Amino acid sequence: MPESIREPSEQERFWQGAFGDEYVERNDGAKLVASNLALFSKALARAGGVSSVIELGTNRGLNLIALHQLLPFCRFQGVEINTRAHAAASALGIADVWHGSLFDYPITRQHDLALIKGVLIHLSPELLSAAYAKLMAASRRWILIAEYYNPTPVEVPYRGNRDRLFKRDFAGEMLDLYPELQLADYGFCYQRDPIFPGGDCTWFLLEKRG
Repeated sequence: MPESIREPSEQERFWQGAFGDEYVERNDGAKLVASNLALFSKALARAGGVSSVIELGTNRGLNLIALHQLLPFCRFQGVEINTRAHAAASALGIADVWHGSLFDYPITRQHDLALIKGVLIHLSPELLSAAYAKLMAASRRWILIAEYYNPTPVEVPYRGNRDRLFKRDFAGEMLDLYPELQLADYGFCYQRDPIFPGGDCTWFLLEKRG
């Protein structure tokens, strides 16, 4: 029998389409790269031995640009669902960027660090366990999650759209699901930071043990 084709979720179709294209055009510039560089320099301060990185949800590659500056000898892999964003990230020439949903990405090797930033908040809650499993499978040692945090799950209207942004304790859920994970570090990026505004995201560095 032929292999069944997975039906994309509403959120995946949303980011594949016009709204995702608009996001690509809206989010660009040196200031965002500088803020990302400040975030990653703090978030990865305790992450030793990182020579390969995979980012699930690369968008136009602003995180990869910052990481490439911070870790110039690293090997980078990206995964991006939006066609326009995939083209922009690929054109940077600093990473191999796979075009498609993170849920469909075929993991053929593990990376020292698996990163997800501003992506889990936009996934339907019933897909989170699959996203966590993908992060675990892609990581050899470190996982970095940078998302909006809330101690209990909550849905927030997003630019006039419902069911497109969810806040919760993503890192805590992964720690509960996978006993081999340990919290290595965490921090907060404030949108009113006068030098490196960070969009109010909270980051968590997790380490796989055992």
